[in-house]
Amino acid sequence: MPQSLSNILIHLIWSTKDRHPWLNLGIRDKTHAFLAGSVRQLDCETYRVGGVADHVHLAVRLSRTLSLADLVKEVKTASGKWLKEQDPALTGFHWQQGYGAFSVGISQKETLLRYIDTQEKHHRTRTFQDEYRDFLEKYGIAYDERYVWD
Repeated sequence: MPQSLSNILIHLIWSTKDRHPWLNLGIRDKTHAFLAGSVRQLDCETYRVGGVADHVHLAVRLSRTLSLADLVKEVKTASGKWLKEQDPALTGFHWQQGYGAFSVGISQKETLLRYIDTQEKHHRTRTFQDEYRDFLEKYGIAYDERYVWD
């Protein structure tokens, strides 16, 4: 086969360091737009970015030429730097070191997008930690609670 083709849909999740609520309503939409643009600059497609004050969710089609780890590293680095430049109150901003990446079948894309779109409602009754643990368990990812949070 002379041509390389792929359609890998990834649900990415990461939080702010110590789940600090840096992403207030005044900066959240701009941050989501910046994240989407950063993903696109890496030749990936951004289907959706959402979240609340302490974490983000991204639905992304991974480029066939870029590793997942490189995508996350580049996007978190660029957005962290950008956020610190937006407001003197954000100079202490940091993303958590790790991230969650979950493969999603293309047939579940619309369900994922709805989930990301309803983050505000979802997190009225549920913490990021509870949500993240559920994803780890749903996808069968073994983890040690001592090393999941920073």
